[in-house]
Amino acid sequence: MSDFPITIFHNPACGTSRNVVAMVEAAGYAPRVVEYLNVGWTREQLVDLSARAGLSLHDLIREKGTPAQALGLLAADVSDERILEAMTAHPILVNRPIVVTPRGVALCRPSEAVLDLLEQRPSSFTKEDGEVVIP
Repeated sequence: MSDFPITIFHNPACGTSRNVVAMVEAAGYAPRVVEYLNVGWTREQLVDLSARAGLSLHDLIREKGTPAQALGLLAADVSDERILEAMTAHPILVNRPIVVTPRGVALCRPSEAVLDLLEQRPSSFTKEDGEVVIP
């Protein structure tokens, strides 16, 4: 549905991210999927997405499977500037999936959070782990 554009900032190695893409497609949409590990992030993009999602840059840091701890990014007093530098240098530091629709922007963890951003929902959806979601 081109009249309801959806962009998903996606990591195909992430089960939650894969579930979000599949859930959006099951609802009848053809989302624009951005594999951010391949294309990277810009500072402006990260500032914009965090503001529109109502999250701080610190809230967007992914800890698991990233160099966040080693880079010293997990302390509460780390500046936004330092976080932005690290996220643009190491795209894996950004938590995923981030979804943008005309209804808003959200970090969709858990994957069901994407349903609040859609005009239409799938009648039901089975996640990769077998959990059934009935919107």
